[in-house]
Amino acid sequence: MENLRAEVLKILADLCNTDEVIENPDIPIFEEGLLDSFGTVSLLVEIEEQLGINVTISDFDREEWATPNKIISILEARK
Repeated sequence: MENLRAEVLKILADLCNTDEVIENPDIPIFEEGLLDSFGTVSLLVEIEEQLGINVTISDFDREEWATPNKIISILEARK
């Protein structure tokens, strides 16, 4: 699971253009303006391509996916 965590944080850092998501995995990425709707779609695509976890846009809930730690928890449950 640590590998999944590291991979998700790397994907988020690349998409958000900041290591802040790695340094503070409880940062509210949408409230802080680190990820927008286009970034969200890119995130879902990267999760499927790099991790092999299929997440549709209808599975996405902004509140549930609000922080890197929340995203990691959701993906760990799906793996």
